[in-house]
Amino acid sequence: MRFLVTGAGGMLGRDLVDVLAARPEHRLTAVTRTELDITDSVAVHAAVDGHDVVVNTAAWTDVDGAEAHESAATAVNGDAVVHLATACAAHGARLLQLSTDYVFDGTATTPYPEDAPTAPLNAYGRGKLIGEQAVTRLLPDTGYVVRTAWLYGTHGRNFVTTMLDLADRRDTLDVVDDQHGQPTWSHALARHLVRLAEAAHSGHAAPGIYHGTCAGETTWFDLARAVFARHGLDPDRIRPTTSSRFVRPAPRPTYSVLAHGRWAEAGLPPLPDWHAALFDAFIPTAPRFPRRVV
Repeated sequence: MRFLVTGAGGMLGRDLVDVLAARPEHRLTAVTRTELDITDSVAVHAAVDGHDVVVNTAAWTDVDGAEAHESAATAVNGDAVVHLATACAAHGARLLQLSTDYVFDGTATTPYPEDAPTAPLNAYGRGKLIGEQAVTRLLPDTGYVVRTAWLYGTHGRNFVTTMLDLADRRDTLDVVDDQHGQPTWSHALARHLVRLAEAAHSGHAAPGIYHGTCAGETTWFDLARAVFARHGLDPDRIRPTTSSRFVRPAPRPTYSVLAHGRWAEAGLPPLPDWHAALFDAFIPTAPRFPRRVV
């Protein structure tokens, strides 16, 4: 297959490029934000031409910044997906669109199935939902939405790398213990995205929504303790606290645990348990630079 990966300079994008580079049977075009502005419809149509699968990892990732700049965030996370879906429809390509648990309100007490009602709490979630709706509306037969959450990896700043960075500078860390989710290793997700694309190409994976998160669930507090333990640090340096101690511009869902039924329907295994993925991941010290759009 001929793959186009957008947002190839980001955390997930770089892992996806690495996975595809090790698969010589596929051809890869990888473009960063500077190489392709996905809000430019003309440029998007030209870029999609000649590809079988487009994996859109480009995104506005500054959740709190989206509260103050919702139109700019939605232009990337929502409106630009309309351009990608329209181009894929015109050129006969499948689209794998990355989305988020933030399309839900976080009030559930059991894992959200793929068809659960959406109700975003913040601007970031609203923009990503617009992107989801564009895919399902414009590509009913060739569009795939993959929701992920609590993503961490080697490339770029994330919760896991931040914990390791702070471990060098603080004796103790206060981490919230009242938000539940599924830490997801970006490299594991990248491998599953390629498997999904291959299953879709062979007619074994139906279009629609898939949940691309690791199995199991935990809190930020327990994740931080697991990260410390994995790297030979004392987990008792992590102290539990509540979300009320860390008020942020964008409200966060309290419960972000997703169900994974669609993988089995496609004949594919779900992502590994988050404990196992964390054990396999190699996480260096966090880079000290922000990234909003990739």
